[in-house]
Amino acid sequence: MADVLDLAILGLLHESPMHGYELRKQLSTKLGAIRAAISYGSLYPTLRRLQTAGWITEAGETPADDADVPPLTSRRGRVVYKITAEGKERFQDLLAQVGPEAYEDAAFGVHFAFFSRTEVDIRLRILEGRRRKVEERREGFREVLQRAAERLDAYTLELQRHGLDAADREVRWLEELIANERSGRTPPPRGSEGELRPPTPRSTDSAPPLTARPGPDDSAE
Repeated sequence: MADVLDLAILGLLHESPMHGYELRKQLSTKLGAIRAAISYGSLYPTLRRLQTAGWITEAGETPADDADVPPLTSRRGRVVYKITAEGKERFQDLLAQVGPEAYEDAAFGVHFAFFSRTEVDIRLRILEGRRRKVEERREGFREVLQRAAERLDAYTLELQRHGLDAADREVRWLEELIANERSGRTPPPRGSEGELRPPTPRSTDSAPPLTARPGPDDSAE
């Protein structure tokens, strides 16, 4: 997760200098895939580590706006961070990493957010690796539904179907992106912010309430 957070922070600072609180907001809104991993407890030690490595530096302070400062936070001026030349090189190195960790939910979401700065061959390798990852996940859902459906209660069974549906949608989405990359087409913007985003990874903690589907005995009544 450290490299994922480094990539996210360096990528945002590559766009513009920011203070820590603004960075955290941007990480949460633009890079929702790692939202759960971001906290003041992890962000500021990471900023200090990046600063020690010479990848970011302080660019001064901004006056604190009381309306924009969270509760229990100091009202003194906030340190603004900016990326260094060495940090830009590190950012490019992280973008080019295409090992299995780049296909996981959080890492893939961060890599995808910076695809406009990523070489075509790297984008393709990440997309193809992610597709393999999701196809494996999809097969896992299918196996459960085929082999253990009779041992699952109605809601657990419905959750497995929900996961299978989500995996199917993501595979189709990835195949579309891969086809676009191979043909040289740019994906059309989507979403309320005009931004093409990966599907939200399935989570059993955040799945919507599900209604059990009636079985054969129920429908016969």
